[in-house]
Amino acid sequence: MHIPDGFLPIWEAGLLWLVSLVCIGLSLKWASKEMNEKTVPLFAAVAAGIFAIQAMNIPIPWGTSGHMGGAALASIIFDSPWAGVLMLALVLIVQGLFFADGGILAMGANVFNMGIIGAFVGYYVFKSLKKVNIAVAAFGAGWFALFLGAIVCAIEMAVAGTFPLDKGLQFMGLYHAAIGFIEGGITAVVIQYISSVRPDLIKGLGGNNE
Repeated sequence: MHIPDGFLPIWEAGLLWLVSLVCIGLSLKWASKEMNEKTVPLFAAVAAGIFAIQAMNIPIPWGTSGHMGGAALASIIFDSPWAGVLMLALVLIVQGLFFADGGILAMGANVFNMGIIGAFVGYYVFKSLKKVNIAVAAFGAGWFALFLGAIVCAIEMAVAGTFPLDKGLQFMGLYHAAIGFIEGGITAVVIQYISSVRPDLIKGLGGNNE
């Protein structure tokens, strides 16, 4: 889902950078209030895991690349979508600057799609479904976060004139709908496991650990 430089015009990339910078600032404000000596090591460990799973890329015709995201997982564990925004922003900055994975000008778009969309969609899907079942809620959060981020990415590239909207939606949607089953499965397994052995690490469970 990483957009390289050249896929978006300067005005669109700049607008998405502006939105992402505002959200990154808000996520840093969240971190200053919520992060402590207990949560920082966990934050770093989850970020490292997300970095690793994003390294598995599948080229997509009429699109960019297909891979897992991780924003939903981060948001659920730390009980805030701002955690997902901050974590994905840090991961994407390292990938873009040191591994040439995603463009520098397009980084704002990548943070918006994978971090902001992924975190907020994943968090609120989980919140809406967790009373039904923790595993189902986590799976839905992972799937919807990844799929909707890919759809937004396709729309952005259609606005840019990079790819036609129908082709972009078809291929980005199809590939990420399939990859979303892996993302949802990993999210469900991790959240279910942590809720069983260390429920204190997930603030937002609220006692619904069944």
